[in-house]
Amino acid sequence: MKQYKLGILIKTMEYNFREIEKNWQATWKESGIYQVENSSEKPKFYVLDMFPYPSGAGLHVGHPLGYIASDICARYKRLKGFNVLHPMGFDSFGLPAEQYALETGQHPATTTEKNIVTFKNQLDKIGFCYDWNREIKTSDPEYYRWTQWIFLQLFNSWYNHENDKAEPIETLINNFETSGSEDFSAEEWKSFDEKKKQEILMDLRLAFSSYGEVNWCEALGTVLANDEVVNGVSERGGYPVEKKKMRQWYLRITEYADRLLQGLETVEFSDAMKEMQRNWIGRSEGAEMEFAIDNSQLAIKVYTTRPDTIFGVDFLVLAPEHELVNQITTEEQQKSIDEYLDYVKSRSDRERMSEVKQVTGCFTGAYAINPFDSKQIPIWIAEYVLAGYGTGAIMAVPCGDQRDFDFATHFKIPITNIIGEHYNGTEANPTKEAVLQNSGFLNGLLMKDAIGVAINKIEEMGIGKRKVNYRMRDAGFSRQRYWGEPFPIIWSDGIAIPLDEKELPLELPFVEKYGPGKEGEGPLSNLVDWVNVSNGKRETSTMPGYAGSSWYFLRYMDPHNNQTFADRKATDYWNQVDVYIGGTEHAVGHLLYSRLWTKILYDLGYISFDEPYKKLVNQGMITGVSQFDYEITDDEMIILLNKELGSDLKEMPQRFVYFDSQGQLKPKTFDQGKKYKRFVYSFNLGARIRKEVINRMKNNNDYNITFGTVGDTGGKRIPIEYVKDDLLDLKKYIENNPFAKDNVYITENGYFIDGEYFYLNDELDERFYTKPIVEKMSKSKRNVVNPDDIISQYGADTFRMYEMFLGPVEQSKPWDTKGIEGVHRFLKKLWRLFYDEQKGKVWNEEKPNNAEFKTLHKTIKKIEEDTERFSYNTAVSAFMVCVNELTDLKSHKKEILEPLLILLTPYAPHIAEELYHALGNSDSILNAEYPKLENKYLVESEKEYPISINGKLRTTITISLDATQADVEKIALDNEIVQKWLDGKAPKKIIFVKNKMVNVVL
Repeated sequence: MKQYKLGILIKTMEYNFREIEKNWQATWKESGIYQVENSSEKPKFYVLDMFPYPSGAGLHVGHPLGYIASDICARYKRLKGFNVLHPMGFDSFGLPAEQYALETGQHPATTTEKNIVTFKNQLDKIGFCYDWNREIKTSDPEYYRWTQWIFLQLFNSWYNHENDKAEPIETLINNFETSGSEDFSAEEWKSFDEKKKQEILMDLRLAFSSYGEVNWCEALGTVLANDEVVNGVSERGGYPVEKKKMRQWYLRITEYADRLLQGLETVEFSDAMKEMQRNWIGRSEGAEMEFAIDNSQLAIKVYTTRPDTIFGVDFLVLAPEHELVNQITTEEQQKSIDEYLDYVKSRSDRERMSEVKQVTGCFTGAYAINPFDSKQIPIWIAEYVLAGYGTGAIMAVPCGDQRDFDFATHFKIPITNIIGEHYNGTEANPTKEAVLQNSGFLNGLLMKDAIGVAINKIEEMGIGKRKVNYRMRDAGFSRQRYWGEPFPIIWSDGIAIPLDEKELPLELPFVEKYGPGKEGEGPLSNLVDWVNVSNGKRETSTMPGYAGSSWYFLRYMDPHNNQTFADRKATDYWNQVDVYIGGTEHAVGHLLYSRLWTKILYDLGYISFDEPYKKLVNQGMITGVSQFDYEITDDEMIILLNKELGSDLKEMPQRFVYFDSQGQLKPKTFDQGKKYKRFVYSFNLGARIRKEVINRMKNNNDYNITFGTVGDTGGKRIPIEYVKDDLLDLKKYIENNPFAKDNVYITENGYFIDGEYFYLNDELDERFYTKPIVEKMSKSKRNVVNPDDIISQYGADTFRMYEMFLGPVEQSKPWDTKGIEGVHRFLKKLWRLFYDEQKGKVWNEEKPNNAEFKTLHKTIKKIEEDTERFSYNTAVSAFMVCVNELTDLKSHKKEILEPLLILLTPYAPHIAEELYHALGNSDSILNAEYPKLENKYLVESEKEYPISINGKLRTTITISLDATQADVEKIALDNEIVQKWLDGKAPKKIIFVKNKMVNVVL
C-alpha cells in the first residue's frame, strides 16, 4: 500500500477549524493522497460530477451541492475498500465563455483561465477529494485533438441496419462497388465521378453536412441558438432575427433512436429522467400516407399515429417552409401567404411550438382529397407545424385534437364529429375508447381497434405504409462562433475532405479580436490566411459546447495518453461510470449525446460498453432568499386617504403625501424642497397598510379604481449582503448605494432621510424589515451567497454537512444561513468528546460498556444504510443523535470514538482526519477500514420497566429481559423508592407482565 507522509497538527485544545482545514488541505495536496492508479487488486468505483462550466461569477452555495454529494460517495467507497476514480475538469469551450468574454471585452482564452483558477480555489477550500492529476479542459488542444479525432470516426462511419451498428464507411463503399444499392447498380456507382460519390456518402455518414434553417441576426452578424431568440428578436440587444438556410454539420442520432430507448432499461436513472428522454426521442407507430391535391399531380405526405380518425380530417396544415407551399398557393391567397411567411421568419422554433394561446395560420387556397370519401380538405399553413418534424405536414382532426380544435374554431372551419357523444362541441377529446361514427368502413369499430384496420387499408390501396416515426431530429453539430473546436475538414469543390489524423490537433487560431463573418459564417471565415489552404478552404464553423462533454468521462481514465483518446486497458478497467451526479438541466441534450458517442465508439470497437453511466443522481437546486423593500403605490395611498371613505387613519403615509388643488396625490417635501422618488416601508408596517387597503376595497363596492399592484410587494430588490434575519442595515445600504438617498424609508417609529433617522415617538426602534421571497439563486437576483464567506465563518466541514442537512439530495430547498449554527455546534460538541478547553485531553483507552457499543453500532448501521442510498440529510441527523448520546453517556473512549471518526470522514473529512491523528494514528484516516457492524450490540438484553405502586407509576427500573418472576420481585423490593412506599410492610403480591410493567400491590 502506498504510504503518505502525514503529521499530527493539533496545536490547541479548541476547535480551530480554520487552521485545521488549511493544514490538512495542504497536507493532502502535498502527499498526493487522492491520486489513483489504473489498476488495483481492489474493486473499482467511478464517481463523476457533471462537467462544470467555469463561469466568471464563480461558485455560489448552490453549486457545490452535487459536488459534496459525489465527494461523500467517493470517500465512502474508498473507506469500503474500493479503488475510486473521482476526477474533475472544465467544460471550457462554448457559447457561455464566448458571451462572457464579449461582455467583458476580453479574449475567451484569458477569461476561461482566470475563471478556472477561481473555481479550483473555491473547490479546494471545500476539501474535495479530486485527483487533480487527471484534470482536463475541453479548450486545451491536447484534449480537443481527440474530440476532433472522434469526429473523424463519426464522419468516416455509417449505420448498417443489417448489423444494427455503426461501421467504417469503407464497408459501405465496398457494398456499393459489389452490389450497388436500391438507387443504383455497382456499375453505375463505379461510373459516378468523385463529387457524386461523396454526395451519396454524405447522406449516409454519421457526421454529415447539409443545409438547414438557422436564426440569422443581421445587426449582430451572427447565427443565434433558439434560446437566444425571444419574440422574434435577439435576446442580446433586441435586434430582428430571421430564418436563413445555411450549411450545417449534424450527427445522425436518429439512427440510434431505438437503441437509446432500449439502453434506458439497463441503467439506473430516475423514472422521471427516463420519461424525459423517451419523450424527447418520441417514438411512435402509425402510418405515412398521401393526400392527392385537387386539380394537381402533386400530393401531400402525412404521418399520423391515428389513422383511425381519417374520416374526421377537416383540414391539412403544412409547415410554412414546406416545399409545396409556393407550388399550391392560389393567386388570390399569395399576398396573405407572403405576409404570413414574413411573420413566421421572425419566430424561433421554440416560440412556434410553445405558443398555445395565440392561433395563427393562413389558407393557401388549395384543397386536398380524402382518399376514402373524396371529400375536399382545405390546405392551410401554420407556424405550429415545423418542416423538420415528420413530413412537415399534418392531418387535422378537430374533434380529437385540442390544437386542431382551437385552429378550426378560430378560423371557423366546420368540424366533423366521428366520436358521437364523446364530443361535446366545446373541446376536443383525444380518446381511443369511442365507437366510430361517420367513418365509412370503420363505422362501429372501437377506435383503438380501428387503427390496425385503417393501416391495412392504406397499404392495400397503395397510398401509404405502416411506419415507425421519431420526434427526435438529427442533432445540429456546428456553431457560427469562435470559441469552439475547429472542424478537421477542408472543403474542395463542394467535397468535404477530412484531415489526416496525424495533422491533429487543428488548433483554434488565436486572434486578439474577432467578429462575425459575412452572411452568417463563423468568425474564423475572416481569417483569410487560415481559411485558404493549398487544397481548398477550411470549415469556418466550430463544434458546439456538447462536443467536448460527450466523451470527457473516457479521457479522465487516461488523460495523458498521446497515442489515443484512452488506452483500451484503462477503459476496460474503469468501464462505466458507477455514479454520475448532476442537475436535470442536462437531462436530455448532454445525456443523449454522451450516450450516442458511447454507442458509436462501442460499435467501432474502441470501448467495451455501450452505456456511459450506470447510475444517475440528479441533485436538486438550492434556492436563494431574495429580499425586497416595500413600496406603497399612489393608488393605494388614495384609498387610505380618500375622505369619502371617512378616513381618519393615522398611518405613516399621511405624513408624507398631500393632495394638490386638483386633487392629485403629491409627495411632501423634505430637506428644503427636495422631492423624494420613492416612499419605502418596513415590511411589517407596509403589510399592515396593504391589508387595510384590501379590506377597504372589499368593504366599498362603489370603489371602482383598478389597482394592479395590490397584493404584491411593489418593491425593489435589496442585495442580501445588507440583510440579516430580514433586517436591513439601512445606514450601510444607503451609504454604499447612492440612488438609495433619493428614497424615504419609513419604519414603525420614524423615517430615514439621507441616512439620518427621525423619531416620531419615544420608542427608539429603527428596525427596517425587508420582505423575503424564495427563488432561484443567481447573480442577477442579487441573492447569491458565496461559499467562501460561509467557510471563512464556519469552516468547510460545517458547510459540507449543512448543505447535506438541508434536505434530500434530489430535492430543491432554500438556503437559510440561520440553520448553519446548529451544525457548527454539533462539530464543536464532537470535539469536546476528545478535548476540553480547560481540562485538555479527555479521550482515553478504557473499555466501553454495552450502552456505548450500542450507540456506536446503531450509528454504523444507520450511516451505512443512509450513505448507500444517498440519504445524506438523515445521515447527518444520525451523527447528531450519536454525539448527543455519547455526551450523555460521558463516553470519551478511543474504541468508540475512532470508528465514529471513520464514519464521519466522508461528511467532515478535516475534523475527522485531525482527531484521528490526535488518537495516535500516523496514517491517513482515508486509508482506514470502514467499521464493521456487530449486530450483537443491537440485540436488546434489558428493558426499562415502569414500576407502579397500587397502579400508580412511582419509578422505573432497568431489568434483564431474561429475568424470572422471582428475579423481578427481588429487584423491585430492593429498590429504595419501592421500600419507601412499602414502609416496612410486605406487599400482598407483585404483578409482573413480561416486557410491559411491574405493579406492587400493598
